[in-house]
Amino acid sequence: MSLAAKTTFVLCCATTAWMVGYVHYQQEAERRQLRLGVERDIERQERRKLRKAQQETQSVEPLLEAAKQGPILQTT
Repeated sequence: MSLAAKTTFVLCCATTAWMVGYVHYQQEAERRQLRLGVERDIERQERRKLRKAQQETQSVEPLLEAAKQGPILQTT
């Protein structure tokens, strides 16, 4: 084999190895980003549930206070 053929072969192999490594790195980075998105969605859902539970508790508290005071008597 001539020197030019050997050089071309080595450069092609090196370029192919670099491309495979780069694509693998990109795929891993995309997977990490997707996983972070899922984790953020889960956290967002948990915060919504907590906020909803707090709102329900706050809306029930005045009713509980009124119930502790006793029945409201209406005179007509």
